[in-house]
Amino acid sequence: MNINLVFEFLRAFLGAFYDKGIGSIFWGFLHIFYNDGYADAFNNYTQGFGTGEWAVAIIFVILIVAVIVAIIVLIALGLRKLARLGKAKVLPQDLVEECANLKRQIIKMSAEKDRILSMRVSDIGNYEGEELEEGEEGYEGEEEAVPGQEGESRFYKLTEIDRLYKDYVPPVYDDEVTLPQFCDRFRNFACSRMKLFYQPRIIRLFVASMSTTRLLILQGISGTGKTSLPHAMGIFLNNPATIASVQPSWRDRTELFGYFNEFTKRFNETEVLKKMYEATWNEQIYLTVLDEMNIARVEYYFAEMLSILEMPSRDEWIIDLVPSGWPNDPIHIEKGRFRLPQNMWFIGTANNDDSTFAISDKVYDRAMPININSKGIPFEAPYEENIFISYKHLEAMFKESQEKYQVSQENLDKINQLDDYVIEHFRLAFGNRIVKQLREFVPSYVGCGGTELDGLDYVLCNKIFRKFESLNLSYIRDEIDGLILYLSELFGEENMQESKEYINRLKKLF
Repeated sequence: MNINLVFEFLRAFLGAFYDKGIGSIFWGFLHIFYNDGYADAFNNYTQGFGTGEWAVAIIFVILIVAVIVAIIVLIALGLRKLARLGKAKVLPQDLVEECANLKRQIIKMSAEKDRILSMRVSDIGNYEGEELEEGEEGYEGEEEAVPGQEGESRFYKLTEIDRLYKDYVPPVYDDEVTLPQFCDRFRNFACSRMKLFYQPRIIRLFVASMSTTRLLILQGISGTGKTSLPHAMGIFLNNPATIASVQPSWRDRTELFGYFNEFTKRFNETEVLKKMYEATWNEQIYLTVLDEMNIARVEYYFAEMLSILEMPSRDEWIIDLVPSGWPNDPIHIEKGRFRLPQNMWFIGTANNDDSTFAISDKVYDRAMPININSKGIPFEAPYEENIFISYKHLEAMFKESQEKYQVSQENLDKINQLDDYVIEHFRLAFGNRIVKQLREFVPSYVGCGGTELDGLDYVLCNKIFRKFESLNLSYIRDEIDGLILYLSELFGEENMQESKEYINRLKKLF
């Protein structure tokens, strides 16, 4: 076959493809912009155009140009999308290679970690990978050494306390002071030494609450001396309070006690745990302040403490710090367990605003809340010295008051009648825990210099009527007036003023 025939055929085919195909499209597209027909159309039809007609013609031309530009933009976007799709086909392979690189890096890091761990273990006498031969010490019948059991204690701060208190000589405690004297001396101390002014009632509530529970809640508006009160009490007792500033991130018990670091084989103790352990060595009164306690949920980080402190026997006040005991653990930690000190009280301060959480009934029921909503009025007080007093003497004074100033049977009967009334009209009950707290708190409050009715008023207002906030008050509003009248009927018009003011305040909110 003649080769010229092939070339001639291909020339004719490609020429037709170009002239009628690609070439036609290209020249046709180019002809849109370079077309003599536009000028001819204007020359033929614009003769004698007025201003309005020229304006319409120009707008029409602009619209045509806009359509052409839109077509060009759409074509460009389509080509760009096609280009991205073309790149996406390569992407899975790139991901596979990247994953392989990451796996190789992980393997290298794991090997480095194992090397560091083996060096750490070697430093403390346990050489991994080294088998003991028969006849060597520890071959049979002996437990394998656990890293960290030999050498320094894993509780560094607590072991330091053991050393400090090895030859401890307790101070001379003032076991002659009475509850009224204790309250008056502290109030004078706060005034004369620290320029803090507290009403006698606040001091009595604070001290009497210590007889009822190990958790007190000081709540109210900011700047009224909530944190200063336990701080001043600690200085007065020659044992400054521990201030633990609660953080929004607190979610479990490790924020209070600390945690065991498996890598370093050390227990990271908190200052709270350190003070709790120190309290087991002496009989002084220890105060721990949970400042801004409701900036996190109290029932999260303090849940275990709420349950343990509720135990009727103090022999059950035990927490598990670590799973097992080591020979070099601190003296008062047995088999990883720590008995909570009997001479420590926890005082939480709470502000009620948009940045805090509402304290749940579970916490309120187990605590004694004290409202401090007004600044102290300055007064003159004699200079007062610090005092050494043991928690045993303080509890002995509480016990003496509870025996001497028992709640009268008459008022107990009235409380039972009020309980029936509240159940009938508000579907709330006092509960055994609140009755127990009432029997312990009111006599101690009287022993501090207060009156029985004021003590009952405080308990009813802060432990019973406080629960009304969780009710739908719009449905029980009509019942509130009847409750106030019933309180006056039982206890007298002039009594139970705190409870009546609180109930009226709730009524005004709806």
